[in-house]
Amino acid sequence: MPKQKTHRASAKRFKRTGSGGLKRFRAYTSHRMHGKTVKQRRQLRKAAMVSKGDFKRIKRMLVGMK
Repeated sequence: MPKQKTHRASAKRFKRTGSGGLKRFRAYTSHRMHGKTVKQRRQLRKAAMVSKGDFKRIKRMLVGMK
């Protein structure tokens, strides 16, 4: 049976945390920042954790990552 490959697009978007979680970056940050409040922009800078419902699916795509 061949080796399972890491999904390269996912590997660029998610990072493993020290405790085994998955860190993701937030949406709505690419353009049109002038329509958002300062509070929204500040909170969008911070990374977030992958939700429990998506964790299993994303973890399977990142099979080769440590």
